[in-house]
Amino acid sequence: MQLTAIQRILGILLMLFSFTLIPPIGVALWYGEAALTSFAVVLASTFGAGLLIWLPVSKQRKEMRLRDGFVVVVMFWSVLSFTGALPFWLSPTPEVTFTDAVFESFSGLTTTGATVITGIDALPRSILYYRQQLQWLGGMGIIVLAVAVLPMLGIGGMQLYRAETPGPMKDSKLTPRITETAKALWYLYLGLTVVCILAYWAGGMKLFDAVGHAYSTVAIGGFSTHDASIGYYNSTLIEMIAVVFMFVAGINFALHFVAWRRRSLAGYLRDSEFLFYAFLMALTATLVVSVLYATGVYSNLGEALTRGLFQTVSIATTAGFTTAEFYNWPGFVAILLLFSSFVGGCAGSTGGGIKVIRFLLLIKQGMREIVRLVHPSAQIPVRVGDKTISSRVIEAVWGFFALYVASFIVMYLAIALTGVDLMTAFSAVAACINNLGPGLAGVGAHYADLNDTAKWILCFAMLLGRLEIFTLLVLLTPAFWLR
Repeated sequence: MQLTAIQRILGILLMLFSFTLIPPIGVALWYGEAALTSFAVVLASTFGAGLLIWLPVSKQRKEMRLRDGFVVVVMFWSVLSFTGALPFWLSPTPEVTFTDAVFESFSGLTTTGATVITGIDALPRSILYYRQQLQWLGGMGIIVLAVAVLPMLGIGGMQLYRAETPGPMKDSKLTPRITETAKALWYLYLGLTVVCILAYWAGGMKLFDAVGHAYSTVAIGGFSTHDASIGYYNSTLIEMIAVVFMFVAGINFALHFVAWRRRSLAGYLRDSEFLFYAFLMALTATLVVSVLYATGVYSNLGEALTRGLFQTVSIATTAGFTTAEFYNWPGFVAILLLFSSFVGGCAGSTGGGIKVIRFLLLIKQGMREIVRLVHPSAQIPVRVGDKTISSRVIEAVWGFFALYVASFIVMYLAIALTGVDLMTAFSAVAACINNLGPGLAGVGAHYADLNDTAKWILCFAMLLGRLEIFTLLVLLTPAFWLR
């Protein structure tokens, strides 16, 4: 393991992150807010810490190995989340404990959207902006941004990219060079954000709110600048704008890249994962809208359609915006929506969950085993579109699913052990490991009422979901550290 390379890159990444505090400082200056001091102190201390870590090994030029990439990704996300908590903790408003500050930071950077803060409307503008920005940075992954920059500093980034990028087929690249891939992804992400800002602004949001909500929409995060979330605006137009951009952000960004480069939408229609993603979304929305109308939750079909469609896309993509208290809807609908978050978005998107491609492969593998019972000697490949999936990928998907279920059960039992009721514990773990945000029962509106132990467990769940199980758990295996 190249410890000096790890130290060097961590120092650089901390210094890079410190610069992300400049925009909230600008907002605090513009509105004359007391939070300015907190941001300034955190910026100086983060940059100083990064500089002190980097300077002793600044002359080293050792290339990272894959194992080093996993260490850097996990360490940096952990350090970054703790660093990101400092403005919440040091600012006079909101008044939060260190545990709550860390929880809010983890939730933001992992694009979960679970909050422990109430009275969001009354928060300083700089804090509101900072919350939204955390999600935007976490959406594509600050590591991917760093990958585009680090090669200019003499650091190869392929190992980081493979460790950070979501999805089962990590070796596939959009361009021959990792730097170009990272830049392409980032430009797409930035461009989509700008278009979303303009759409929200044109739809009736104030510019500040449009920027904040665009950050969390494209990141599929779910933080809002209002307690009532998107429901604050009571606008069908704004809700449909959100639906469009949440749906788009839940698609593999590689497809967006190909569509942009070829100036054609044909790639979407040939992609099995996208087609399955759209089918699941349409099926879930149809069921939700039908039940809401049939049970009389909304007597007006148009209102049932808009509310049901919005909430389906929001929960199924793991964004977590709300226009209604969906956790108080009929039990079938609430559970269906929560279960839809387990599937989540496509691989290579900003969504959480198991990912659509893994869910599709699990179904195809299950069907293959059923056919094998009838035809034991048959050679039946697992195909996605016109591609035959290798046994190595299938094994990785089954391994991921097994670890996902095991991790879920352990954390569910651990939170139940702290005294949280079973429904709240179940939905809290589901919402956090899937990077969803709002849950059911006691965590439907916020997570402020949970005990501190449960919050720390959920922080781990959020990080586990964001790094897709393997990246984090591989560090806990003895085999990783041997050699």
